[in-house]
Amino acid sequence: MSRTRQCRRPAAMAAGMLIAGAASAQTSVSLYGMVDDAITYVNNQNGAKNIYLRQGNLYASKWGLRGREDLGGGTAAIFDLQAGFDLNTGAASSAGLLFNRLSFVGLQHSSAGTLTLGRQYTPYYSFVGPLTGSNFLTGATGAHPGDIDGLDTTIRINNSVVYTTPAYAGLQASFMYALAGIAGSTGKGSTLSGALRYDNGPVSLGAAYLRLNNAARTAGFDPTSTGSFGTSVLNQGYVSARAIEQWAAAGTYTFGNLLVGANYSNVRYEPGANSIFANTAVFNTIGVLGVYKLTPVFDVGAGYSYTTASRANGISDSARYHQFSLREYYHLSKRTTLYALQAYQHANGQTLGKNGAGNIVAASPAVGDSQNLTGSSTSGQFVGMVGMAVVF
Repeated sequence: MSRTRQCRRPAAMAAGMLIAGAASAQTSVSLYGMVDDAITYVNNQNGAKNIYLRQGNLYASKWGLRGREDLGGGTAAIFDLQAGFDLNTGAASSAGLLFNRLSFVGLQHSSAGTLTLGRQYTPYYSFVGPLTGSNFLTGATGAHPGDIDGLDTTIRINNSVVYTTPAYAGLQASFMYALAGIAGSTGKGSTLSGALRYDNGPVSLGAAYLRLNNAARTAGFDPTSTGSFGTSVLNQGYVSARAIEQWAAAGTYTFGNLLVGANYSNVRYEPGANSIFANTAVFNTIGVLGVYKLTPVFDVGAGYSYTTASRANGISDSARYHQFSLREYYHLSKRTTLYALQAYQHANGQTLGKNGAGNIVAASPAVGDSQNLTGSSTSGQFVGMVGMAVVF
């Protein structure tokens, strides 16, 4: 081998290492997650009190991989894969779904916005949910009863395309459409959502719309539909709906160490040929909340919500739900938090049981989204939790 060629090889290797180093500097992949568990007391779950461990109260227990590659010109490729799990058993939170919470890929541009494809949250949740009790008081005890309006992330959409604009003078918009892929009937099983968000100093406002269409192959909400939602004692008589339509608006204002907020939602269950109820059922909810930072490491929050259902499907005394929520946080560090949660809900009136029309039952309280199908056998339910959460 010539002396010249011997000299060129180290030079070529050095150049290759520089190129690889530059490429890696423009690409980032991070592992992240949260773990959360609490000792929980419920005074009445389907007729009996219970003390047990419940995970995912302050934060849902999960892990994920998030990546970004700079493509130049202000454009980046992004992806996010997120899996939920039960901290107390180690089991996946959804059988058969590895990345059950999120799995998407897309492009992001500094001035053109972000386009993503995959399994994602709706703009309805992403823009309004963080301004409600689900965020500031935790969904476990602060979400509206039974998470009836899906503002605590129980709604995730498969096969979805989401476009989100950059923020202009504090105003931002986001739109989603999800394709069910049913040959000859593109509308069945699809999902549509749009939302607006405004953030300016101490003010944050959000408004959003969501429509979940049933693939309508069964009497329930067909699993081939792109959307999924939480079932509770509030809505179990209406899960066979042809479509579910939701509107929501929320806002917060910060005065120094005090944040106050108000929110409203409207949920409609529309019957179809395969539904086991006949008339559109409507749930309206209003809520107020406040959070006060007592010290840099300790803050408290409180909230109230009132949910009322329409008189339909033979119901003359419509269901009504009053919920009071409290929470206390002590931050051991930026990543580790000790917390306590307390909530009480009172229910009146009637709703439909799981058998639909004709199955009129007394409304049962179900605090937040922690007791969706473990409602109280009496008109009141209390839930208390003491727990710990770590972010990594």
